[in-house]
Amino acid sequence: MQFDSLIFDLDGTLWDTCHACAIAWNNVLKAEGINYRTILPEDVRAVTGKSHEECIRLTFRDLSESQILRISESTAVEDNRVIDEVGGGLYEGVIDGLEKLKENYPLFIVSNCQSGYIETFLRKSQLTKMFEDFECWGNTGMPKGKNLQTVIDRNGLKAPLMIGDADGDEAAARECNIPFGFVEYGFGTSVSPDFRFKSFPELQRILTDLN
Repeated sequence: MQFDSLIFDLDGTLWDTCHACAIAWNNVLKAEGINYRTILPEDVRAVTGKSHEECIRLTFRDLSESQILRISESTAVEDNRVIDEVGGGLYEGVIDGLEKLKENYPLFIVSNCQSGYIETFLRKSQLTKMFEDFECWGNTGMPKGKNLQTVIDRNGLKAPLMIGDADGDEAAARECNIPFGFVEYGFGTSVSPDFRFKSFPELQRILTDLN
C-alpha cells in the first residue's frame, strides 16, 4: 500500500488530556452548583473518542437533561481553558515522528472534540505547521465519518490512511472506504485494522518505509 496523506485522530492517538479534562469537569460541577462525585481521569478516559456531548451524557447519565446540557456547554469551554493552562501529554515519539512523516505525507486531523480543542492542541504542542487541515464534531455537528469525508474531499485526497485508537475511528475509515491504522497504546479497541502500531516511533518507521 502507498498513501498520499495521513489523517490522525487526536485523543488517544497523539496525546492524552484526561487529567486536564477531569479538572475542567470538576470546575464546571462546582460552578454550576451540581453536587456530584469527583470526576477522575479514568472517567474521562472511559468515554474518550465519542462526541463531546455524548461523553458528558454517558458520564452524567443520572442527571437531568437540563443539567447535562449545562455541563456539556460549560465543559466545552472549560476543557479548552484548562488544557491551554496545564497542557496534555503527548505520546512518546509524536513530535519527532510527525516531523519525519511530514517529509513524505501531508498530515491532517479529524476528531470528535468540541470547537477550539484542536487549535488548543496545536498551540500547546507547537505543532500548528505540521497539519494541513482539520475538522471536528464541534465545528460541524456531524459524526466522524462525515467529517473524515469532508477533509478528504476538501483537500482532494486520493489515497489517505486514517490512524486512530478506537473502533469509532475504524468505522469512520470503513465508511469512507479507506484503510485504517490502529495505535495499540491508545484508549480503545479495533476489530480488523489494516495496520497495527505498538508505538508512534514504530508507526513512523513503517509508514516512512511504505512511501
